[in-house]
Amino acid sequence: MLDYRQVGQDLETYRRTLGRRPSFDERRLDEVRRLYEARSDAIQEVQALQEKKNAENEAMQKVFRAGTPEEKAKAREEQKALSQEIRAQEERVAELETTLEALMLDIPNVPHESVPVGDESKNEVVRVFGEKPTFDFVVKDHVDLGVGLGMLDFERAAKIAGARFAVEYDDLARLERALAAFMLDTHVEEHGYREVAVPFLVNSGALRGTGQLPKFEDEQFRVPFSESVDYWLVPTAEVPVTNLFANEIIGPEDGPLPLSFCAHTACFRKEAGAAGKDTRGLIRMHQFNKVELVRFVEPESSYEELERLVGHAERILQKLELHYRVVLLATGDMSANAAKCYDLEVWLPGQNLYREISSCSNFEDFQARRAKIRYRQGAKDKPRLVHTLNGSGLAVGRTLVAILEQCQERDGGVRVPTALRPYLGGRVRIDPRGRTSS
Repeated sequence: MLDYRQVGQDLETYRRTLGRRPSFDERRLDEVRRLYEARSDAIQEVQALQEKKNAENEAMQKVFRAGTPEEKAKAREEQKALSQEIRAQEERVAELETTLEALMLDIPNVPHESVPVGDESKNEVVRVFGEKPTFDFVVKDHVDLGVGLGMLDFERAAKIAGARFAVEYDDLARLERALAAFMLDTHVEEHGYREVAVPFLVNSGALRGTGQLPKFEDEQFRVPFSESVDYWLVPTAEVPVTNLFANEIIGPEDGPLPLSFCAHTACFRKEAGAAGKDTRGLIRMHQFNKVELVRFVEPESSYEELERLVGHAERILQKLELHYRVVLLATGDMSANAAKCYDLEVWLPGQNLYREISSCSNFEDFQARRAKIRYRQGAKDKPRLVHTLNGSGLAVGRTLVAILEQCQERDGGVRVPTALRPYLGGRVRIDPRGRTSS
């Protein structure tokens, strides 16, 4: 969330910077300015009334000491009326501030100056790792491979739950479990993250803090609401992990910044805006697994730390020897909450295209202001809003898809990447018959 005070004071700057987002409606800024000016007028009125009350206090004290009963009663009524007027104006200020904060929840973050302007056609490929794998046979996509192995079942998943769900068996299920463990171990042991297990249910405040509410409510799964229940299924571990420090001041006792956490969770999304899109296979599911990276960093170093975060996510793909590219998203393609975002896109030969497997974002203080996350370097230092970063490290299901497609062999078997073999008892291949070769 942006600061309505800063927007109100420097409207034209925000009109210019937010105008770099192609779909942004600048009229919302005019409403912010109108309410901000009304708030300023109400604050000035409170101050003027308070000054009037202070100026009249001395005269009233004389009345209370030597005045007649009638004069004292009149003075009390005048004081009471003035106090009520002050209270009414203070309530007006509070109402305007509440309205402003609600309005700011629907205004996107300011894009960083290095972000290209435009829609997804303006995205920039930053670097590419490895070469596209070549095959001397007709390649299959992950659906045909998984079904051919006898380990991927969409029909029974539909019977149990519906469309956009899958059941995995045997070595495919074990491969997904191995991927999550491999990712967590790499981030903890090589990159210094602290592993954390978090709830898969969160409350509305947590979703509001990271920006999923109110703007993206239609994309979330909510437990039927009642007076005693306010739960949503997590769309990503970003929500519970970022909110670990909601309404807190991170102090020296929490350790020096950056604080880095990784978590493996199931993720749940309605995919309400994706009707008819990517309906085949594991690409766009209502439920999927992901390892998430979340970092709390100092504002001065947040963009340097973003590059480091991207490198951490890349390292997983590199160790798995998967061909991918890093793409800097344009203003019209990145999320409303991000100031800058890189996508890691892995090559899927069965589909002959690149697919996002991780998004790594710097939110600056956008989430921290919403969730009220501050930090204090020293015991006597003034608290400051922290900068938050997050990225997938990686989406587990999509990594499994990439392995199936990039490591497929002529007979429908799949080569196990070297880095994963210790997690699969040293096995080197998944056989079409449902066994893994050693």
